[in-house]
Amino acid sequence: MKSRGYWLVLIAACLWGTNGTAQALAPQGAQPLIIGALRIALGGLTLLLIAGLRGALSDRRRWAFVPTVIGALSIAAYQVFFFAGVARTGVAIGTIVGIGSTPILAGPIGFLVRGERPTRRWAFATVLGIIGCALLIVVGEDIHIDLLGIFLAICAGGSYAVFTTVSKGLIDEHPPEAVMAMTFCLGALFTLPLLFGADLRWLAQPSGYLVIIHLGIITAAIGYTLYAQGLRLTPVATTATLTLAEPLTAGLLGVFFLHETLTLPAFLGILLIFAGLAFLTTEKSQPEPGIV
Repeated sequence: MKSRGYWLVLIAACLWGTNGTAQALAPQGAQPLIIGALRIALGGLTLLLIAGLRGALSDRRRWAFVPTVIGALSIAAYQVFFFAGVARTGVAIGTIVGIGSTPILAGPIGFLVRGERPTRRWAFATVLGIIGCALLIVVGEDIHIDLLGIFLAICAGGSYAVFTTVSKGLIDEHPPEAVMAMTFCLGALFTLPLLFGADLRWLAQPSGYLVIIHLGIITAAIGYTLYAQGLRLTPVATTATLTLAEPLTAGLLGVFFLHETLTLPAFLGILLIFAGLAFLTTEKSQPEPGIV
């Protein structure tokens, strides 16, 4: 069951790894914050439909108010912090710092909130993944370091770590599809003001609405449905580390579809992330001693 959870999270992360390529194909005038708001809105509606079709909404258990609101706020905050950070630092640094900081923060948060002790295997895989992400950062020739952008990206990683931890607790009480639908729909309400007065004429172009359909339905709705199923079977810290498959996928797509140059540091970074994920997913069934 644990290995099934690993693969579900990995597949979800690979779907998320197409986000950067999809955004690069968006028409001129498509602002990152607006794309994020539209993504969570369409994703929330699609998740609600999926939950309804699978009968997940028939659950009569009472929803815990505070964790549900925190989950919605954290997924909404992730959209805002992530896209704002990327706008200041660039796609490569913003994405890798945001995603790379998630497992670092999720480990202690999962331990403090849920008492899940990170294993040595998790620590080793996370270190490999973080080093790999650092090598991917140096791919570009011109690297612009913006301290506020880095801070926003780290806030995005923290928000996602909180979302993962809170969602894990909600999934213990409710069907995974219902949890994703609830948090995304509420989160979409928090990002709704971003759309007021926004220029959405680019959505009329085929590349515009196709990008949003891909981001909202494929990467958000389907991705988070798989993610929720995997999260139900996997500890918080391990789940966060497995999401490092996202920058791995994004890097490979950049090479094969956006014709980006695969430098030696990038190649080594991809190998290290892959090695860390492979090491983590071959974890033995018996528990390993904690590192804390």
